[in-house]
Amino acid sequence: MQMTFRWYGDDDKVTLDQIKQIPGVTGIVSAIYDVPVGEVWPIEKIIALKEKIEAKGLNFDTIESVPVHEDIKRGLPTRDELISNYCETLRNLSKVGIKVVCYNFMPVFDWTRSDLDFELEDGSTALVYRQKTVEKMDPSTGELSLPGWDSSYTKEELKDLLNEYKKITEEDLWNNLEYFLKKIVPVAELADIKMAIHPDDPPWSIFGLPRIITSKKNLDRLINLVDSPSNGITLCSGSLGPNPNNDIPDMIRYFGSKGRIHFAHTRNIKITGDRDFEEAPHRSVDGSLDMVEIMTAYHDVGFDGPMRPDHGRMIWGETGRPGYGLYDRALGATYLNGIWETLEKQSK
Repeated sequence: MQMTFRWYGDDDKVTLDQIKQIPGVTGIVSAIYDVPVGEVWPIEKIIALKEKIEAKGLNFDTIESVPVHEDIKRGLPTRDELISNYCETLRNLSKVGIKVVCYNFMPVFDWTRSDLDFELEDGSTALVYRQKTVEKMDPSTGELSLPGWDSSYTKEELKDLLNEYKKITEEDLWNNLEYFLKKIVPVAELADIKMAIHPDDPPWSIFGLPRIITSKKNLDRLINLVDSPSNGITLCSGSLGPNPNNDIPDMIRYFGSKGRIHFAHTRNIKITGDRDFEEAPHRSVDGSLDMVEIMTAYHDVGFDGPMRPDHGRMIWGETGRPGYGLYDRALGATYLNGIWETLEKQSK
């Protein structure tokens, strides 16, 4: 296991100098954020990012994420050119030593929460999801915004996009994902890159949009769309965990034994009701997931890929990008590394 940390580039309040001081963190997960979705990532920008990270003594071989254009998800005629661009980006990433590329196939919106700064009992703030609150939200107004969302749409463009998705069923989305994978996986194989799809967050439909990467059954269908080691998973406990039917350790053992987990997002959540949850500190006792059992499952399958602590609370007066402050994620990385060290010693 290689403990990594997500970094959003020079605009991130969390610096590389701070990250390299976290015990056990050896690598950075990042991306190119100023290239419009669908365009080729210039190799010069990738090289510059890699050199900046490696100058601090940190490894950089995992990208999160290369976004998938909405035209690809909708299966429009423009998708072939966009997929061609995506393949060229993969080739450029390969030239500078990138080994893992995370992506998602969530229509329109990335991770969604009802509150970005919900105050917990200890005074820290966290991301939370309340189903009834989300049901009252109307994204077609264009007034909703979350850090993971594409903000390049105008209000009218967003409204039109949402209306167009009303015609697309889950099976349509599966067909469009299969088309995409059949085009990019052979390129990824030649480039020695592992594609790692991120689960939908939360793992159910929102705003009437289809969502399909939500369960063990669906992840199994995903890896069999194109049966290749380059077609794999970012297994995110915090995204799959809100559905109590998702047995995270079982999924790790199942997909890990097949060699299809290429990236691990490891964090805890606390289920507070039916489709209600809040993001918790990483410790097992603080949430609904058994983090020791999760780490044990990764150890049992010999997982040696990148892992990172995912969303963290805001603690000790810190402000910044919701879910991506320094302190709580650093505590999470140290906690996970401590479990791993124990597992390593017990296995000898």
